[in-house]
Amino acid sequence: MKWAAVLIVLVSLVSPAAALRGEARNLLLVTVDTLRPDRLGCYGQGKARTPAIDALAARGALFENAMAHTPSTLPSHTNLLLGLTPPAHGVRENSKSRVSEAFLTLAEHLKARRYATAAFIGAFPLDSRFGLGQGFDVYDDRFPMKPSAMGFAPERTADAVVAAAVSWLGAQTGPWFCWIHLWDPHTPYAPPEPFRTEYAADPYSGEVAFVDSELAVLFEALRKAGQADRTLTVLTADHGESLGEHGELTHGYFAYGSTLHVPLIIAGPGVLPRRVGAAVGHVDVFPTVCGLLGVPDPPGLQGRTLEPLMTGGRDKPRVLYFESLEPQLNYGCAPLRGFVENRTKFIDSPLPEVYDLGRDPGETANVAAKADVPALRKRLEAILKGLTGPAAAPPTVADDRTREKLRSLGYVVSPVARARSVYGAEDDLKSFLPFQQRLERAILSTDAGRPEDAVREIEALVREKPHFSPAYIYLAQIHTARDRMDEALRTMDDGVRANPEDYALLAEYGKALVRGGRPREAEGILNRAVALIDFDPDSWVGLGRARVATGDAARAGEAFERALALDPSSAPTHAEVAAFRMGLYLGGGEGPSARYQAIAHYERPSPLDAARSSAFG
Repeated sequence: MKWAAVLIVLVSLVSPAAALRGEARNLLLVTVDTLRPDRLGCYGQGKARTPAIDALAARGALFENAMAHTPSTLPSHTNLLLGLTPPAHGVRENSKSRVSEAFLTLAEHLKARRYATAAFIGAFPLDSRFGLGQGFDVYDDRFPMKPSAMGFAPERTADAVVAAAVSWLGAQTGPWFCWIHLWDPHTPYAPPEPFRTEYAADPYSGEVAFVDSELAVLFEALRKAGQADRTLTVLTADHGESLGEHGELTHGYFAYGSTLHVPLIIAGPGVLPRRVGAAVGHVDVFPTVCGLLGVPDPPGLQGRTLEPLMTGGRDKPRVLYFESLEPQLNYGCAPLRGFVENRTKFIDSPLPEVYDLGRDPGETANVAAKADVPALRKRLEAILKGLTGPAAAPPTVADDRTREKLRSLGYVVSPVARARSVYGAEDDLKSFLPFQQRLERAILSTDAGRPEDAVREIEALVREKPHFSPAYIYLAQIHTARDRMDEALRTMDDGVRANPEDYALLAEYGKALVRGGRPREAEGILNRAVALIDFDPDSWVGLGRARVATGDAARAGEAFERALALDPSSAPTHAEVAAFRMGLYLGGGEGPSARYQAIAHYERPSPLDAARSSAFG
């Protein structure tokens, strides 16, 4: 429990606001991954059939201009559950970030008020290893394996997530906070029947309709249990989906409205039906639910309560910050940051963009040539300075298993991208877009079971842009998944020759060489990798494996110990060291102490971590 939460409990166990309202005592937060508002009937277009969500909106407040601050899953949910923006909490993308324990989550805040807390998660990007489980009594991130062309994707469908949540909700007798994350609208779009047939021409909308049907099950279960009238329900999305708008096929790249505009619906006791046109952000959810539940806000939140807008009050001037740093951190592109203020949207990049959202909500006419871009950049610097927090942790390095799981979900993840102090027009995301589109097409081809098409696309891509390192990594992954290890190694060798100082390629190639039975070459490549970046534990594990294979036990032990020093809680690394120590004992190279050390490493990981390692290995 964080100190702020302790102080709040000591100050007031029963809030006066809660006594006045008296009705709402539960909080249900539903986040639907990759959900565009225009698929919902309540937002006016209704390209999918969504009666459950529409009924929720009809009895609550619908926010027409709600905005995510990031177009990626983990950062966006962090914004929601912390009430902070990425410059404050430091979670900038899906693979290298972890929520620091220094921050107070919404779950911790409500748990301190004697709420039972539970989360039911649909896919791996929100696995508890990334830190969002803080404060939850139950954090159900048990993902069954689902075969795909790229291996196994740790995810589960909406019916399974809702069933788990309903089971937990049925056992609650006191106030509760339940967060339900539904992944289904995320690519690949493959709704079950009858939605597959009904939406054959628009499977993305079919996924949305399927999610709505499962939400109907959830809402009916609450009604039958007598909980609906006492529950505050918040429904939103982490981000949208481009579906080809602005040339982006999915999300996580640009920061246009197609991926930042999200639905936001709040319904429950004391909330009157209303449509709100004011611009609001994800960071506003935390203070808003606190107010509606009668719970005092913790200090330091960066959002504002939306209660005045929900009762017809006028909007006060404000600024909403956004960013998209996945391309910088994984591809080496220029960073993209910006803000919306007074219907003006500024996107800062080497080729800046300015849009008048009042006249041009689709962001089709860039008016940067007529705008005072230096003044807008100065304004952005001031905004960033005001948002940055001292507790924000720098990005960490995802382990190999984490990267493999994310790749199986369609993400292209590099261990570490090279940061630069200066970026030019060629590094702008718009300049990079044709290459990104081709990589996305290859990913979608693989998802659709056409790996040969993906191979042709990426082979042509790397011939044209030999310095695009993620393309080599993804192509090698395709070959590996198809048991074509020689081709995978040739691909990685081509990549390293074209990019001899690219850490991501060196690290991936070195580990692939170990798996391919070429340990001496692997050791040379991995030595080059750790000379560039020495804080990635997975590269040290790879070095240890290579040295074991070449008979250099002493230096293998040094590499394994370095990996453990960098990530002492890693279950796979403890298992690796345990196997290494047991091998020394059984081989007669060391006495009984090696056996005892092996046992200690086997027992070191928590049972939950060990179960995850075996389940996803």
